[in-house]
Amino acid sequence: MITTTANLELFLETRKLTEQICEPLETEDFVVQPVEFVSPPKWHLGHTTWFFEEFILKKHQENYQIFDEQFAYVFNSYYESVGEKVVRTNRGNLSRPTVNRIYEYRKYVTEALVEFLNENEISQELEEVLEIGIHHEKQHQELLLTDIKYILGNNPLLPAYLKSFDENRIEKHSHQWLSIEKGVYEIGKPEDGEFCYDNEKGRHKVYVNEFFISNKLVTNAEYLEFMNAGGYQDVLLWHAEAWDWISSEEIKAPQYWHLIDGSWYQYTLSGLKVLDPDAPLAHISYYEAFAFAQWKDMRLPTEAEWEIAQEKFDWGQRWEWTESAYSPYPNYKKPEGALGEYNGKFMVNQKVLRGGSVATSPKHTRCTYRNFFHPNLRWQFTGIRLAK
Repeated sequence: MITTTANLELFLETRKLTEQICEPLETEDFVVQPVEFVSPPKWHLGHTTWFFEEFILKKHQENYQIFDEQFAYVFNSYYESVGEKVVRTNRGNLSRPTVNRIYEYRKYVTEALVEFLNENEISQELEEVLEIGIHHEKQHQELLLTDIKYILGNNPLLPAYLKSFDENRIEKHSHQWLSIEKGVYEIGKPEDGEFCYDNEKGRHKVYVNEFFISNKLVTNAEYLEFMNAGGYQDVLLWHAEAWDWISSEEIKAPQYWHLIDGSWYQYTLSGLKVLDPDAPLAHISYYEAFAFAQWKDMRLPTEAEWEIAQEKFDWGQRWEWTESAYSPYPNYKKPEGALGEYNGKFMVNQKVLRGGSVATSPKHTRCTYRNFFHPNLRWQFTGIRLAK
C-alpha cells in the first residue's frame, strides 16, 4: 500500500485525466447510449464521483453535506446493497443532470476529499478504499474511451474522436514460438503491499504441461485470411452458442470493420482508416478468438499459461482472451460490505482476459490483473495471442 500523500497525488492526477479524456467531446456526445453495455460519458463522470462521495465522504467526513440527494440514485451502478438506482438501459434517457452540473459535482467532491485527506489521519482500511476508488476511476477511463468509440463508431458519419489517437501500434519484431517447460509454477499477486484487486489475491501453485506461446499478437492480415477462407461460414469451428450468436447477429467481421468498394476499412478513434494489415487485431469476441484458433489448429492460452509466460513477450496493446473461465482463486474471500460486490458476484459465465490495451490508463494494469467479460462482447480493445 502506498502512503496517503502519494495516493492524494494519484487521486488528483486521475481526476484530471478523466476530464482530459472528455475534452474532445461535444456536449451532445455526453448523453448518448446506443446499447445497454455502453454508458453515456456524463454518467461515467458522475459515477466515478459518486463512488468517493458514497464510500468515503458520506461515511467518514463529519457533517459532510451531500451535493445532491438524487445523485446516488442516478449514479449508482450495480451496488445493490447501497440503494436503488436508475436501470442501466435508461442511463442515456437522462437529459438532466446536465453536463455542467455533473462537472460542478466533480469539483465539489474532489475538493471535499482533498480537504478531508489533508485534515485527517486515515486508517489503513480507509486508505485501501481510497486506492480502490482511484483504480475504479482508472477502469472507467478505459470504459470512457471504448464507450466513446462505440458511440461515434455507430454514428453513420463516423466522426473522429481525436485525430492524434494511435490505437494500432505495429509489433515490428520477428515472430517466434516461445517454449515453456512443464512444471509447477506460482500465479496470483504476491503479498508485497502493492495495490491489486481482491480477485488477484491468493497466490497459488499450478501445474502446466509443456506449451508454446506466440511472442506476437494476431494481426489484421492473419484474421483476414480466416475470413477469406470462409471461417465465419464453417460451423465446425464454432461453439454452438457462438454459432447461434454469429447467425442471429449476422456477424461477418470484427467490430468496426467496413467493406467499402471492395476494400476493408476500420473505424478508429482517429477516424475511418484503410485497414492496416500489420496492425494487431482488435474488437473481437471470445467466440471469434476461439474459432480463429481452431482454424489455425491451435488454441488460446489459459490465464495461468499467460501469466507464467508474460515475461517473455510484450503485452499491453490488446486485452487478450484466454481459455479460462472467470472463477475465484483458491482461498478467495469476498470483502465484507458493498465493496464485496466489486468482483466476486461476476464470477459466472465470463472469460478472463489478460494484459491491457491502448485505452488502459497509466499505472493501472499488471501481470496478475484479471479482466473479465461475457464471451460475445467485443467493444473493448480485445485481441488474440495463440498457444499450442
